[in-house]
Amino acid sequence: MQEKRSTEAILDATRNLDRCSAAEILAAIHAEDAMAVSAVGVLLPQVEKAVDVLACTLGGGGRWINVGAGTSGRMGALDSAELPPTFGIEPSRVQAIVAGGARALSRAVEGAEDDVYAGPCELRRRGLGAGDAVVAISASGHTPFVLSCLEEAHSAGARTIAITCVQDSPLAEAAEIAIVTNTGAEVIAGSTRMKAGLAQKMVLHLLSTTVMVQLGYVKGNLMTHLVPGSQKLRERAIGILESTTQLNSEQAARLLDEHGGSVADALASLEKRITG
Repeated sequence: MQEKRSTEAILDATRNLDRCSAAEILAAIHAEDAMAVSAVGVLLPQVEKAVDVLACTLGGGGRWINVGAGTSGRMGALDSAELPPTFGIEPSRVQAIVAGGARALSRAVEGAEDDVYAGPCELRRRGLGAGDAVVAISASGHTPFVLSCLEEAHSAGARTIAITCVQDSPLAEAAEIAIVTNTGAEVIAGSTRMKAGLAQKMVLHLLSTTVMVQLGYVKGNLMTHLVPGSQKLRERAIGILESTTQLNSEQAARLLDEHGGSVADALASLEKRITG
C-alpha cells in the first residue's frame, strides 16, 4: 500500500470547489496561502542553522547548489538566478540543477523527476566536493531525482540541506538540516505548486537574502553590490551612491561610470579618498 503523504491529502474545506463562485475560490486559496506563512514562521530556527552552513560554504570559497524537480526545481533555479544581478556574486557560486534540464524551466518534462542518474551525473560533472553545499527541494520529500542528488552530495562530502513539506520523509531524514514546512493538503489535492511552492519560495529567499547580508553584499538595507544591467538598475545604483555619500545625481553617475558600473568599487574608492 502506498504511503499516505500530507501533500497528497484531500482538503475537506474545498471538496466542493467546482461549485464555488470565483469570489469563493479566491477566498479559499488566499486562506490556505496564509497557512504557508505560519508554517515557515515556526521554522526560523532551522532556517538559521541552514544560513550558517551556507554562509560558511560561500565564505570559504565553496558553491551553493539548489536541486529539485518540477515546481521545486524551478523555485531553486529562480532564486539562484536572482542572486548575481541583485548582489553581484559570481553566477558560478550559486547554481541550480533542475530535473529535465533547461527545458524543464518552461514546461514539464515527463519522467524527469524519476530519473535517479541524471542529477548525480550532473553534480559529478560540476565537480561537487567537500567545500560545497547542496540544497535539495521536494514538497513530498520522496522525489527520486532529488534523493539521488542528496546521496551524491553525501558521497562527495558536501553539506546537505532539505526543504520539504513532509515530516519523516526520506529527504527530511537524509539531510544534515531539514526545513519541513507543514503546509498540509492543497486547495486542489496534490497541486504542490500552490501553498507548498509558496512556502518553498519563502524559505529560499529567507536563506539567500540573509546569507548575502551576512557576507557583506548589503550595506544598511541597500544592495551595494548590484549589477546595473538595465536603466532601472542604473538609476537604482545612482540612488544608492547619492543616499550613502554627499554626491548629487550627476556626480554619482560619473563616479559609477568611472568604476564600470560597480557600486561597491565606487564606494570603496570614496572611502579610500577619505581615509587616505
